[in-house]
Amino acid sequence: MMAMKLIATLVLLISIGESHTKTLLEKLQDDPDLSQFADLLERDGAAKSALDYRSATIFAPTNQAFQRYPDMKANIQYHITNTPNKLESLKSVIITDMDGNPPIYISRKRSPHGEEIYVNNAMILKSRSNVELKNKYGKRQVLHVIDDILVPLTTNQGSNEIYNPDALQFLTNANIFNIGSHRVRSFHQRVVYSKRESLFQADGYHTFFIPVEEGFKPPPRPELIDKKVIDGHVIPNHVIFTSSATLDHPFETEAFEDNLKVTATFFTQNDGKSAKTYVKSNTVIGDAKHTAGVVLAEVVLGNIPVKNGVVHLIHRPLMVVDTTVAKFLEEKEDGPLFKFYEVIMDVGGEFMQAINNMKEVTLFAPSNEAWNRPEVRNILANKQKMREILNLHLVSDRYSAEKIRSNNNQIIQIPTNVDKKFLYFNVLNNGDNKTITVEGGGVNATIIQSDIAATNGFVHIIDHVLGVPYTSVLEKLQTDPMLNDTLWLGTRNRFNEQLNGTTARYTYFVPSNRAWKSLDNEIPSTYKKLFMPEFSYHANSILERHLIVSNRVYTMSDLKNMSIATDTLILQTVRDQLKIRISEHDRRYSITWNNKKINVFRSDVICTNGIIHVIDHPFIEEKDVIIPLNGATKNVYQLPSLITSVLLIASTYFLI
Repeated sequence: MMAMKLIATLVLLISIGESHTKTLLEKLQDDPDLSQFADLLERDGAAKSALDYRSATIFAPTNQAFQRYPDMKANIQYHITNTPNKLESLKSVIITDMDGNPPIYISRKRSPHGEEIYVNNAMILKSRSNVELKNKYGKRQVLHVIDDILVPLTTNQGSNEIYNPDALQFLTNANIFNIGSHRVRSFHQRVVYSKRESLFQADGYHTFFIPVEEGFKPPPRPELIDKKVIDGHVIPNHVIFTSSATLDHPFETEAFEDNLKVTATFFTQNDGKSAKTYVKSNTVIGDAKHTAGVVLAEVVLGNIPVKNGVVHLIHRPLMVVDTTVAKFLEEKEDGPLFKFYEVIMDVGGEFMQAINNMKEVTLFAPSNEAWNRPEVRNILANKQKMREILNLHLVSDRYSAEKIRSNNNQIIQIPTNVDKKFLYFNVLNNGDNKTITVEGGGVNATIIQSDIAATNGFVHIIDHVLGVPYTSVLEKLQTDPMLNDTLWLGTRNRFNEQLNGTTARYTYFVPSNRAWKSLDNEIPSTYKKLFMPEFSYHANSILERHLIVSNRVYTMSDLKNMSIATDTLILQTVRDQLKIRISEHDRRYSITWNNKKINVFRSDVICTNGIIHVIDHPFIEEKDVIIPLNGATKNVYQLPSLITSVLLIASTYFLI
């Protein structure tokens, strides 16, 4: 009897539990991180009614998302669709419940952590999503949690409502939409003048870049916006929001055809405090009216959803090359190079004057973030030093990234605006990606944005300030592929360990990889032995001849001045005395050692604890790599024959 009562009680409890299965709204209300969205939904009669009676998918922003926009009134119905869709069944375009039924866009992006899924500009938090429940009528409902609020395009209060506008309707009526103070009248006029309205009302789903009014100065610029330039502002068949954008990936624009090829690429730049989003057009193949090269534009208001895709407002037109290098630096006070420009102005106007006086210019400009390094900040007050550092970034000639890549084996040194200072380049191949590094004043930097086109040259944005060292002598060897062979030799007998020291100053004559190759061509047996493990002692001894340890460093200029008063300059190295003569010709140094002229390929590579001079031949002779045997000097390769002779004599003795 007791067992029967117990079973009846359990059945009753189960039935009560089933009858009180949570609804989706109750699920939202019980989650403390979704309480703001739940409160807004409950107060929205139409949205609540939709949940009560039919199927739905809800994209619910977290409380943290609402806190980022305290003054925003979220449109709840724009977060609701009328079909239940789990993550795996989300289509790329989904119609919402908002008036006019504007769409939301789903995109998927690969990341190191797996696939990321976005709805418009919000990322779906997959671990908290795919929650499936049923309402009291048994209708399936799915909850996905997102990290941002979905913001539809709406009109200003008091304006006539335009429901679900396409890009052309947005462009035509931009003044009545909620886009702040931005206006796009000039671009709209050029679209109409060029008869390209159809491009902005095209079926399908696309990405549109629309420059704001401020970007149409100076006055000649509007006339440069022709049909092809307008086409270069549209990426067809891709809806790209900034959060889900594949950065640094070039997308073909409508201006990508046989005789003109223009791509558009999203990228971000961090100034140490915040990240800004930019788009760049790259006219890969230009023509008489459209200059090849890159034009940058900041996204001043992005992620505006329209019926046929997404609109991004940008600060200036793409593709239009109508400013000099100097004007590019001055153009935007909070642009990608504003800290570089601030330093230029702080040091004095001579640098800008130097740029303006050059007929052709290539500027390697450090990014905003590059100026935040402590070693850079520590030197900013030294205006004389900063003038030299600035001029180290300036070349009086045109060098595009393609020119650097294609001539990497031929271009040895590019002279800068500093006397006897050069830039050196290396191209790193990683599949289709070819990264360019540049060295100046001992500092290696990577070009992170190349080929920004100007009327008189190019600007390349780099990730470090040249001429301000941040690596030790050892770290420099470890990061410069041109010095790999010397680095490898120094790993034996622990020679390299001292090069990280901080109590002394090192002057190191470092043979390049090509220097060791030249030794291989001249004395192959010596080269071969030197790189054999059993000759590590000799390798160590040879490297000691190249290293001076002192309380100061010796620049090539110092050494040349020291050699003026004497025919032979004697330097005390770790091994012995190095007797050399220094010559200078055509801004380049050479060293004469043992009657052999050795060119200094890169001089004055400054490090935090010393200086490196890269030379094109090591200080070595054939007799340096030998070992003594029984009081006589024998080449190690005589050992096998010697051993053979000994064995032959011994065998003869025993036979007798």
